[in-house]
Amino acid sequence: MLVRIGPLPDGALDAASAFHAAELPRLRSMADPVVTFLFAPADHTHTAWRRAAVQSLARELAPRRINAIASDDESAIEAALAYLAAADGVTGQYLALDSAGAGKVIE
Repeated sequence: MLVRIGPLPDGALDAASAFHAAELPRLRSMADPVVTFLFAPADHTHTAWRRAAVQSLARELAPRRINAIASDDESAIEAALAYLAAADGVTGQYLALDSAGAGKVIE
């Protein structure tokens, strides 16, 4: 199941706060065994809180599979969803995508 998140504020702290207040309860209540949530693209300041949120949800809701995608490119989103549907062991991942494939990895 794909769940579109937002819109969220531009600033990372405000976006994280809005996500946790408005979206987190909704995501926790979903009963689907596979949930992928979709964020709009954002700069690197959003990476850490988004990754932490998806990893924490995946641990909390196991054995359900919880992943997240950040993209506004529908073909990239569809390709990622197809990959995640076929990758039974993948959970807790945050995938930043663009039309050329995966986005820049920032650790």
